Amino acid sequence: MQRPRAPRHALTALLSLGVVLGVAGPAAAHVEVNSSTAQALAVDATVTFSAEGESSTAGITDVKVTLPAGLAPADITPDKTPDGWAFTPTADGWTVAGPALAPGAAAEYSVKVRQLPSTTSVVFKTLVDYSDGHTDRWIETPQGDAKPEHPAPVLALRPAAAGATALPAAAAPSAPAPAASVSATLTASAPPSPTPSGSTEKADDDNGESTTTIVLGGLIAVAVIGTLVALLVRRRSGRSGR
Repeated sequence: MQRPRAPRHALTALLSLGVVLGVAGPAAAHVEVNSSTAQALAVDATVTFSAEGESSTAGITDVKVTLPAGLAPADITPDKTPDGWAFTPTADGWTVAGPALAPGAAAEYSVKVRQLPSTTSVVFKTLVDYSDGHTDRWIETPQGDAKPEHPAPVLALRPAAAGATALPAAAAPSAPAPAASVSATLTASAPPSPTPSGSTEKADDDNGESTTTIVLGGLIAVAVIGTLVALLVRRRSGRSGR
């Protein structure tokens, strides 16, 4: 007696569906965040991030993060980064960047948070850049019951410990001195404009000639006056002798 084939067809369909689901699962790369001290108002908490590499041909070159409400750039300091990578604070978060990782490799790093905020969760919106110019934007937050396609990493926080209080705001690092104006620098360091050839000598000559002319004119005037005085004296002497 021949066995019915319907169950075999059903089994084949189920296996095919399993293959499809198995292929689709790993493709949903994302950024994970966790901390062993994930508690509101926790001090010096180490927060670890893992940005999964979803490309088989390009590696991750940098990860950019926007700070959630309740945290300031001064509250974050680097802890661990991939080999050759550097942590750079920005006006609203930080960037971790370095040589491209191997395709498919995750960018894993951690930061120290001075104090976690007094809330139930913190959202770290993240951009992941690849060596081929592609960017993964993990910035979406849940809206109602719908799950976002590119969810931002969220760190859930336990309630604060009894007696925990908020620390005073951290002092912002002093800003570097602004670069001097290029035009001002050039003006300050520029040598005086060169005098055209012969102009200095000519000015000196002109001044010497003017001085000589004045002196000669004065001497001539004195001589003329002296001559006139001498003539007058002689005439008076001649009249008185008659």
